[in-house]
Amino acid sequence: MKAALHLAGPEDLDRLVALARSCHVESGREMDDPAREAALQPLLDGIPHGAAYLIGPTRAPIGYIVVTFGWSVEHGGLDGFIDEIYLRPAVRGRGIASEVILALGKVLAEAGMKALHLEVDAANDKAVRLFGRTGFESRGNLILLTRTS
Repeated sequence: MKAALHLAGPEDLDRLVALARSCHVESGREMDDPAREAALQPLLDGIPHGAAYLIGPTRAPIGYIVVTFGWSVEHGGLDGFIDEIYLRPAVRGRGIASEVILALGKVLAEAGMKALHLEVDAANDKAVRLFGRTGFESRGNLILLTRTS
């Protein structure tokens, strides 16, 4: 299966917000649409700190993936963080997420990205297997810590 991956632009805001709403409801994260719009709009406008991609047909996407960019001395340069990935439940289990992650990782590596990171709930066995199949590994005793302002 070939899942199309399209860089999202300002015209995609409504579709992206709807997908993000579904993702957040499913995962139990509380956020209202104005907050989603405020978080996504800069990515769609071309802010250099990240990018949002629609998965599937642009007029009726089946999912999305958001990657943010950073810099890592440890990894030798540009790195990225898969902030969110979501596929509609009806299309899961078909290898689409694996295909998208591998394709995007290749494109980002060709653009100079040295490492790609993500966060996963250790209790989510399906997600852990998915990310393992696409080359992500636990970093041993290292854990992701977060402080919000």
